[in-house]
Amino acid sequence: QVQLVESGGGLVQTGGSLRLSCTASGGTFSIFTMAWFRQTPAKEREFVASLGWSSGRTNYLHSVNGRFTISGDVAKNSLYLQMNSLQPEDTAVYYCAVNLGPGVTNPKSYDYWGQGTQVTVSS
Repeated sequence: QVQLVESGGGLVQTGGSLRLSCTASGGTFSIFTMAWFRQTPAKEREFVASLGWSSGRTNYLHSVNGRFTISGDVAKNSLYLQMNSLQPEDTAVYYCAVNLGPGVTNPKSYDYWGQGTQVTVSS
């Protein structure tokens, strides 16, 4: 069992930056991939970025590539998402997720989820 706790969301103006953090506890030795997803009331949960926990390989949603950077600290069991040049369309609840297998973008392949943190970008 892996528990995830996110932090770092908030309200920011267009063009601003935020850094999300996620700390994992429990069966962290089983982690294969960690990722960030986001969701709004009007849309299904959407893949944002992922990090291979051993490989270090990253993947990004096309619309955030070049603006967002995913990183991790294995020693601290922590995942981060640096978000720059934020736009109103980035407004969503952001979720940290753990996959015990190699799936990357499909939320249904992820095994554990955090409670979410709200990011609001004002225009």
